[in-house]
Amino acid sequence: MSLNIDFLDETNEISAQDQEQIERLLNFAAVKEQVENETEVSVTFVTNERIQEINREYRDKDKPTDVISFAMEELGEGEVALLGIEMPRVLGDIIISVEKTKEQAEDYGHSFQRELGFLALHGFLHLLGYDHETEEDEKTMFSRQKVLLDEFGLER
Repeated sequence: MSLNIDFLDETNEISAQDQEQIERLLNFAAVKEQVENETEVSVTFVTNERIQEINREYRDKDKPTDVISFAMEELGEGEVALLGIEMPRVLGDIIISVEKTKEQAEDYGHSFQRELGFLALHGFLHLLGYDHETEEDEKTMFSRQKVLLDEFGLER
């Protein structure tokens, strides 16, 4: 079982080990969440400045954030589903601010790797349809996130 993960590091700050850990974590979560083999996802590491631009453009929030996910599975206006064609499932994009990751790791008193894993998994769960718009949804998403991180071995 494996995802096709396309990594792009616009900051040149993410080590090969950090990237490998995210790859292992997301594949672990994909198995637990019964995501189809060969499903595609992209993970991009950016600066605070870049994520603020994205946040402003797509969410009307003019400030940097830690992670943004763009799900690809919702059909846009005028798009049609292709039936009968075997295509890999494309979940979407996860965009992570490396600066915010560092800040938050320090604020929470855990490692950069733990925070990076947390944010990657958080973004991945959003792509699978989890959200935290209501208190109930938040409880569901955050408890699932904690279980996966703990089982994977990235406890706080």
